[in-house]
Amino acid sequence: MATFPIEDIRNIVFVGHSGAGKTSLGEALLHKTGATNRLGSVVDKTSTFDFADDEKEAAHSIDSSICCVSHEGKHINIIDTPGATDYCGQSVAALAGAETAILVVSAAAGIEVNTRKMWDRATQYGLARMVVINKIDADNANLEETLEAVKEFFGPQCVPINLPTAGGTAVIGCLQNKTGDADFSDVPSAHEATIEAIVGVDDTLMEKYLGGEVSDDQVLAVASKACASGDFVPVLFTNAAKEIGISELLNAIAKIAPSPIVGKKRVLTREDAEIEIEPKLDGPFVGQVFKVTSDPKSHIKYSFIRVHTGSLGHDGSIKTVNDRKGVRLGHISRFQGGDHSDTEAASAGDIIAVAKLDLHIGDVVFTDNGGDIAMPKRPMPMFAKAIESKTHGDEDKIGLALKKFTEEDYCLDLERDSTTKELVIHGIGDLHIRTVLKRMQNQFKLEVVTKPPKIPYRETITGRADSIEYTHKKQSGGSGQFGRVIINMFPSERGEGYQFVDKIFGGAIDQTYRVSVDKGIRAQMAEGVLAGYPIVDVTVELIDGKTHPVDSKDIAFQIAGRGAFKDAFMKSKPTLLEPIVEVEVTVPRDTVGDIQGDLASHRGRPHGQKALPGGLSVLSAFVPLGELSDYNSRLSSITGGQGSFTMEFSHYEAVPPNVAQQIIAQSQKESEA
Repeated sequence: MATFPIEDIRNIVFVGHSGAGKTSLGEALLHKTGATNRLGSVVDKTSTFDFADDEKEAAHSIDSSICCVSHEGKHINIIDTPGATDYCGQSVAALAGAETAILVVSAAAGIEVNTRKMWDRATQYGLARMVVINKIDADNANLEETLEAVKEFFGPQCVPINLPTAGGTAVIGCLQNKTGDADFSDVPSAHEATIEAIVGVDDTLMEKYLGGEVSDDQVLAVASKACASGDFVPVLFTNAAKEIGISELLNAIAKIAPSPIVGKKRVLTREDAEIEIEPKLDGPFVGQVFKVTSDPKSHIKYSFIRVHTGSLGHDGSIKTVNDRKGVRLGHISRFQGGDHSDTEAASAGDIIAVAKLDLHIGDVVFTDNGGDIAMPKRPMPMFAKAIESKTHGDEDKIGLALKKFTEEDYCLDLERDSTTKELVIHGIGDLHIRTVLKRMQNQFKLEVVTKPPKIPYRETITGRADSIEYTHKKQSGGSGQFGRVIINMFPSERGEGYQFVDKIFGGAIDQTYRVSVDKGIRAQMAEGVLAGYPIVDVTVELIDGKTHPVDSKDIAFQIAGRGAFKDAFMKSKPTLLEPIVEVEVTVPRDTVGDIQGDLASHRGRPHGQKALPGGLSVLSAFVPLGELSDYNSRLSSITGGQGSFTMEFSHYEAVPPNVAQQIIAQSQKESEA
């Protein structure tokens, strides 16, 4: 397969809510351009994009998938992405491979949760945007209302460049046609609005337009610039299942979607300097990995690279910031769904894949001087499950398998919690986690049991204890053990941590053994006293003690330090601290009261509310993390699936006494068991 001039490349990504028809649109583009000889179908399990077994079984996309077509001399890379919010990591990472995000809206369902989210993410990342209103033949579709909703949510720059006609069995272009019949609105008005939106980015052309001298070719020449700037967002109507409006969509991609030369320029950050990358074929090679996947049968790892500048053959070598030795590319491939074929080179503007390299999503690869290229902002994985192996001895295998999945998923994290000692997987939602674990079972024959992860509570004190003495004495024949310490304990300022103050004057305890006391205290703090959680924000003063000329030794003073600390801790009004997170909840306005009531019933403290277009509101609240383990399902139930939320850690604060008693009792019960 050949390489292409940069100006003839178009990189598009289909985004939007589940069920809008993104994959069906991709299949229609493949069929219309002759890339496939039949129209693939998700329902019939013949889709080129949804080729994985679990995608066929689920009848929806789980991973992003890449195909390419040719139309009117343009090489078009198509990235299809999942629409379910649980799989948004695939969709967000895919933005890094494109210049144009095509937001697909179902004419029947209208603007849905992930429609809004992906519009915001594409906008924040700086991509050009188009909107496709699909399924225009749906029985309950009101196309005029849907178009108005698009304008309300996303702005007046959203202008239809075609309109449905003949009862939704065809579309009529509004850019090239000044007259004609449409099912609603009118072609002359749409034509005028389209021209004005485009020429507005060019002052000279605007003057010619106002003087009545502008030609269609002149308008079309700046259309991609207007689209790239965001001043012009083309809206198109389609019916992918019947291939209505598909030729018009292809024409819009070829003529209006910006090439890598016109579209978003990536910026390379290197030692505090920012360098805008110029897409060109000569010069040093720079690209970025935006997708990693493994063949489920061969387990070969493939890394998809968006090439930003330069070109490189299969015998060339690339480096990353973390590995400056360089590795040879080997075979360079283009993918068509699950199939791939070799290509001559990795060249500027294109999307290629390389095999068997240790690369990760977001890695910048280069031949000369590298740096960092910003990825789209990652949604924080908020849903967590603690994992235990069903089969003894599989723990290491499970860790390796899950590490592989975290490398392939932009929004999947894995950690061994240092406080609770649990292996915890973090994802976007329950469906996300279940899909990953099912894949692990199918591919690696590994099964696990899951449970809500323990909340990382902390222990601290609110009072003071003075002159607490503890003596450790052990005699068992021969050399014994002896150590006596006397300490004061009081709270440190919140966030200051542990402070050990040596206030012994003279030689009551040798200097070496004072260090041993500190060591023993630190060990006890890590284990906790009340409920087995780490202790924070305490100050301990070592004020006196006693040694034995023969029996005193390091271990004796470590044990004495532990004992004195435990006694002092229980006399200093101990309490538990819990993590508090700041939650932002986006919901339909008519559910705000119910959401506020639900948060209040789970010890939430609302502290802000603002209105959004389309009848939405955003509520902000501080909520204990322990109250949010089932919030995903609660929110979905209250809002009928129309709500979404984000959360970030804010601070720790004291647990109410009645709740603390329950936590301590449960911890003691588990410890006894």
